[in-house]
Amino acid sequence: MGAGCQSCKRLYEITTEIVEELNLDTKVDYITDVSKIVEMGIMQSPVLAVNGKPAMVGFVPNKEKIKEAILKALG
Repeated sequence: MGAGCQSCKRLYEITTEIVEELNLDTKVDYITDVSKIVEMGIMQSPVLAVNGKPAMVGFVPNKEKIKEAILKALG
């Protein structure tokens, strides 16, 4: 989720790569509706949300950290 900035786009691209690598049966959405972020009570972007809950907020870490956040959020 994000406003469409370069960081938000990069997070989407990396997340899509990770989902493909892990062979997860899920769709990655890139949401640019800022009201959705505000509804989650978050005031920063980008936001990596997994199953509707924020897993990462406000920065784009390296690929391994994003992968860890996704796996942790999935349990």
